[in-house]
Amino acid sequence: MTQQQHARALRAAFAFTIAALAVATGPAAAAGYPEHPVTVVVPYPPGGGADLFGRAIARALEPGLKQTVLVENRPGAGGNIGMAYVARAKADGYTLGLGTIGTQSINPFLYANMTFDPARDFVPIALVSTTPNVIAVSARSPYRTVADIIQAARQNPERKLTYASPGVGSSVHLTGAYFEAMAGISMLHVPFKGTSASLPAVAGGQVDLLFDNLPGALAQIQDGGLVRGVAVTSAARDPSAPALPTVAESGLPGFDVTAWFALYAPRGTPEPVVRQLIEAAREGLRSPDLAARFAAQGAKPGALFGPELAAFEQDERRKWGGLVKDKGITAQ
Repeated sequence: MTQQQHARALRAAFAFTIAALAVATGPAAAAGYPEHPVTVVVPYPPGGGADLFGRAIARALEPGLKQTVLVENRPGAGGNIGMAYVARAKADGYTLGLGTIGTQSINPFLYANMTFDPARDFVPIALVSTTPNVIAVSARSPYRTVADIIQAARQNPERKLTYASPGVGSSVHLTGAYFEAMAGISMLHVPFKGTSASLPAVAGGQVDLLFDNLPGALAQIQDGGLVRGVAVTSAARDPSAPALPTVAESGLPGFDVTAWFALYAPRGTPEPVVRQLIEAAREGLRSPDLAARFAAQGAKPGALFGPELAAFEQDERRKWGGLVKDKGITAQ
């Protein structure tokens, strides 16, 4: 063997040894994880849809991780405060965040001074749930269909129809803006601080209609009392409210908006820990009990993990970034 051949053989042996050590020690690096409770940060107040799904995925992770998973609410700035906290957290798998269509796909185009980059500062773990938004009106409203709303907006453009949402720049607000763009109408957005404030305003007739995540308004719609559902924004009808048509079948073909919630770890989290989290989430989201609980809320479990979730996010950013720019929407 020549000296050159000997050197190549040594390099090959060294590379093989390093690869073998990586395989041998990779799972071992996560062998002790998790040694104490894991925390899922929900960047919205308790009681809303994000809180519901955050607590659901926390419980769903526990069997796979064999550890307690806690929930911590850190609301503010459209979810930015909580997710910024997660981005700065130690990347050891003990602090996770429940990102949403808002924090991960919309806020980068609304806020001039984002303190984190959703595409760069997180490792996608799992899409937790998806849910349509819903258009609702007062039970006394003359508007019973999407066609009624569009016709009223076109016939009397000076007296703009008003629509409520849980806040400027929320995915629900953007759903209303998307509805305006596709219908070729103009309405007046009336932001509230959450669904608990917007629903009474619509029920009382102070605002003409409401855009909201279906779980937030479903109980009131099903009660048949002060609020009446008009349509859901997803491509297909939702099993929890099968009588409600879709916006697409009500006169705006191609209309499809679905709110979503997903689990993230800080950038730099060790790969073995990420794999363990993904498998725990995959196992938990397969639970028939969780699917039944989600269905009762007008939602369904997610089925995207890791790189698949990252690709999905990119598509969402293209969709909503263009709309925010076209409509000139900024966070207030």
